[in-house]
Amino acid sequence: ARVSHVHTRVAGWIERLYVNTTGQRVQRGAPLAAIFSQELLASQNEFVALRQNLTNPTTATATQSLLSAARGRLAVLGMTPGEIAEVERTNRPLRNVTVVAPRSGVVLHRGIAVGTAVDPSTELLTVADLSTVWVLAEIPESDAAAVAVGQQGELVFDASGGAPITARVGFLYPTLDERTRTLRARFEVPNANGALRPGMYGTASLEVATRRALVVPRDAVIDTGASTHVFVADAHGRFTPRAVVLGSRVEERIEVREGLQEGEPVVAAGVFLIDSESRLRATSGTGAGEHAGHGGH
Repeated sequence: ARVSHVHTRVAGWIERLYVNTTGQRVQRGAPLAAIFSQELLASQNEFVALRQNLTNPTTATATQSLLSAARGRLAVLGMTPGEIAEVERTNRPLRNVTVVAPRSGVVLHRGIAVGTAVDPSTELLTVADLSTVWVLAEIPESDAAAVAVGQQGELVFDASGGAPITARVGFLYPTLDERTRTLRARFEVPNANGALRPGMYGTASLEVATRRALVVPRDAVIDTGASTHVFVADAHGRFTPRAVVLGSRVEERIEVREGLQEGEPVVAAGVFLIDSESRLRATSGTGAGEHAGHGGH
């Protein structure tokens, strides 16, 4: 919301550029470029001619109305009140019209050079006020339900060298990223010293309400892409694959929402070896039963 795309209102040519590099700081109202425009020059000549006709008493009233319309046209074409006053004072048109900065900030993009032909569709510059920035946190799909607007979080940016920043979630995007399967949460963070730069990476930690859940070690879960399962051990030392529905992930623990009961023993180490053996037995036909491509026990 603090980014402005600067355009000219007339077609013409860039005769002077006051911004030399991207990253340059500008103040609101500061000149950015000077443009020569034949359309604007013709409008100024018309304005000067109308002012000279004011001395004729028989047409002064009608001329005054036309003069007001001509002054408004100059403003619509991008001339500042100061430039219009200068034309009125000297009764001479200005060769160039000055494009000024719509806000104070930093030039993020410069798409022109001296001599460039431009029109209203040409983006001259992009100016951004970085005194407040957006921080976008990627929330895993499984944890998205635990995040809400107004929730407090701690933001850490190692590259900035600053202390952790406390902020609240200001907006949750309505859709998930299909590629990363994450939900974006947006924070608005003051950045008066410019330490936070667009494109910088960091870590967001959110305070969420705790709840009781059935969990297993991360290494206990086999995810084939088509199904998710764990191996449950029985009293006779046999292992049975059990399909499970997973929930949130917290460090090395994964929530199991369906498929297991509290107290059931599951394999937490060497699970891939057991999975490979069960597949091998299923292929050779020596397994007792089948379960999603596995050879039973």
